[in-house]
Amino acid sequence: MRPTAKFSISFGLVTIPVAAYSATDTTASVSFVRIHTADGGRVRNQPVCSLEGVEVTEDEIGRGYKADDDTLVPLTDEDLAALPLPTAKTLTILAFVDGGDIDPLQMGKGYYLSADGSAAAKPYVLLREAMERHQRVGLGKVALHGRETLAMIRPVEDTLVMQVLLWPDQIRPMEGVLPEGGVDLGSQEVEAAESLMDSYRELSEGDVHDHYREALEEMVAAKLAHREPDFEAPQAEPAAQVMDLMAALQDSVRAAQQSRGEGGDTEGATVTSLTGHPSQQSAAKKSATKKRATEKESAKKSTGGTAKKTAARTAKAGGAGKSAGSAKKSAAAKTTAAKKTAGKPRRRAG
Repeated sequence: MRPTAKFSISFGLVTIPVAAYSATDTTASVSFVRIHTADGGRVRNQPVCSLEGVEVTEDEIGRGYKADDDTLVPLTDEDLAALPLPTAKTLTILAFVDGGDIDPLQMGKGYYLSADGSAAAKPYVLLREAMERHQRVGLGKVALHGRETLAMIRPVEDTLVMQVLLWPDQIRPMEGVLPEGGVDLGSQEVEAAESLMDSYRELSEGDVHDHYREALEEMVAAKLAHREPDFEAPQAEPAAQVMDLMAALQDSVRAAQQSRGEGGDTEGATVTSLTGHPSQQSAAKKSATKKRATEKESAKKSTGGTAKKTAARTAKAGGAGKSAGSAKKSAAAKTTAAKKTAGKPRRRAG
């Protein structure tokens, strides 16, 4: 692997010559070319001079700077080399900061830095070890490919990595992006969202694999072989829909637990956006209203039946009480009559 640039890192009075190697490879990514749909011929971008209207070769192409009045000013390699830039050959570290203070929006292309020469090995390792122990990253400026840029240096395992950073004025403001009017969130909703975050598993090898590229390559191979592409059958979409935010979060947690074999029954549940089609929301509301009406009617019938049974038991108990009372009164009457009879003198016969 050939270095893309060579410069020195200035760390106080310590100078560390380094070589920069591109840390990323975009050749494996999916790319397309433009074709003429009528015959399949490739459509190319030909370098054509705007004044003469003729195609020019690569060695005839140079650099030009567009001035404010749209005038093009030619610039040669010698002109750029004569610029009084201390960063042209040196990355001067300006500060050491916490890596979390760097806005990820500023991060650009990454480079591996290696010590350029045996004399640079010790200060190279010293800087990497000091940043590792101090938990800091270095910020500085360097000129790469004819442009000065911000750069961040950080330790990664046994290597120093340089990350090109955009200038702060290259980050666009967020105006017009945030929701209008604000959103009120309940504590239970936030806790449910946190539970859903905790339910996610670790990334697997399949998660960081480019399945789209594999499918595209299979599609191309199938077209070349005049056959149907061999794709896996798509998973069937569940039928039911969840329109409530809390229900969506809770079902998502159960689904995540079920996928890990931890239980949870989410069969037939699908989380749908709260801003779904109005007809879906209306149907869901009607279904919920009908369900509540059915539950109320069942509860009413159950309550009525229970009341009737209770009244019957009460009436029966009251009847039994009345019968017992009548029996007691009858027995008392008989006893009184017997006493009266016993107290009267008997009449003698004739």
